[in-house]
Amino acid sequence: MRVLTIIAAFMVFAAPVFAQVDFDTKARFAVLMDYESGAVIFQKDADARLEPASMTKLMTLAVVFNEIRAGRVSLDDTFFVSENAWRTGGAASGGSTMFAELNSQIRVEDLIRSVIIQSGNDAAIVLAEGIAGTEPTFAAMMNELARELGLEGSNFTNSTGLPDPDEYSTARDLAEIGRYLIREFPEFYHYFAEPEMEWNNIKQANRNSLIEVGIGVDGLKTGHTQAAGYGAVLSTAQGDRRLIGVVHGLTSMRERAEEGRKLLTWGQRAFERITPYADGAVVGYADVYGGEAPNVAMVGDGEIALYLPRGSRQCLTATLNYTAPLLPPVRQGDRIGELRVFCNDQLVQAAPLYAAEDVGQGDLIRRATDALKHLAIGWL
Repeated sequence: MRVLTIIAAFMVFAAPVFAQVDFDTKARFAVLMDYESGAVIFQKDADARLEPASMTKLMTLAVVFNEIRAGRVSLDDTFFVSENAWRTGGAASGGSTMFAELNSQIRVEDLIRSVIIQSGNDAAIVLAEGIAGTEPTFAAMMNELARELGLEGSNFTNSTGLPDPDEYSTARDLAEIGRYLIREFPEFYHYFAEPEMEWNNIKQANRNSLIEVGIGVDGLKTGHTQAAGYGAVLSTAQGDRRLIGVVHGLTSMRERAEEGRKLLTWGQRAFERITPYADGAVVGYADVYGGEAPNVAMVGDGEIALYLPRGSRQCLTATLNYTAPLLPPVRQGDRIGELRVFCNDQLVQAAPLYAAEDVGQGDLIRRATDALKHLAIGWL
């Protein structure tokens, strides 16, 4: 990893102000992400592998919503409840369930609502089998979409999140899936805030208890297994700002709700917003080894808005991080780097950076020149 230290335009130099990010959580894994920019403003073991439990269903929903968008599935389609779905995810399984009846037909919209509100394992399997024929084939679709989204820390083997040693994710990836759902499928987002759902004469409350506590939480998904503990992917909108939070590895539903509430409330109140880079503004340049141009400009996804601890502007430094050397071709929009902002050497935010233009392979002279540079001095 090549790290370039920059003095950015938003830095203010004066006597140091020893502001600290004075927040911690009982969660083993945690992320707090700004929805608009994708910037992470708090993280705790964000890239460590974890068992996603029912939070897996967010990726299940992402595949289902994509199938609806593509016109291959509609909300009014009905899918068959197989014996596999009934036994593996139904009432007899002892897990979260829709209480779907064996051999019945259920509308896709009702299955979606069950996955979101009731965390119905049977509903998730019915959707998977209805779309892909078998759950393993549907899991392959989940992994294909995960690769498209750049979720390098995730692998899915089922649609439910039922324990499997080969199924895993990270807190950062779960936040990214939540961000993708909110951004790409706003027409379906209202389901996440529904307080309850009744099916087969059985009424169940939304398993996300924070929806009811008045702090603006309107999604997304909870999860629990005995081995993984309790977790949640949460989202809240206050004013013109939306946050996505992930907490996982907690010991009870009560602790999950409290740690999720604390993380989101802290994120809403402890930060001020500054915008050092407008939409399309160049943050820095990354060298391209053997490219038709020697480097490529790096920009944010729209404007880069930083949410910094209040009173901390005078303690800021920043670095640009990217893997060097970049090899052509580099495509416009490729994620190639990260802006990291520090306060007193403590990371307070990270914002992804993308290639501003295409850089193809250079001619023979360019490649030879870069090769000689590498041999002579190494890639700095």
